[in-house]
Amino acid sequence: MSTVHILKLCVGRDSVEALADWQKQRLAAGDALIHTTRQTPRRDGFGEGSSLYWVMGGFVRVRQGIVTLHEIRGADGIMRCGFELDPQLVPTEPVPRRAFQGWRYLAESEAPRDLNAKAAAEEGAMPPEMRAALAELALI
Repeated sequence: MSTVHILKLCVGRDSVEALADWQKQRLAAGDALIHTTRQTPRRDGFGEGSSLYWVMGGFVRVRQGIVTLHEIRGADGIMRCGFELDPQLVPTEPVPRRAFQGWRYLAESEAPRDLNAKAAAEEGAMPPEMRAALAELALI
């Protein structure tokens, strides 16, 4: 198995806290954390260390480990791919990313670094608009 990272827009949740709350509700209801997509990754297996990196407000903000992939048949009969995710959200160094559809592979060399607890708290304290403006000016 190899390490494969996936980059995905977080649609419907605009902050790490909102994503965490939504996922906690799903877990409390007894649901697994499975994110369903139309396309199945073609690269060889997902080994330990593979992650899904969430893009929020134009920045990669957090990652979740990918536990495994599932084949899921939709109500329309079409097969889809389900990324089963580790419930732990790991804040990352914010890296700007433009909007895109679906998901993208993320090279391990381009994966943002994990933030330590202090840096994660500081990151959460800055309004997303301010972070975007500072990043546009190449100040962060």
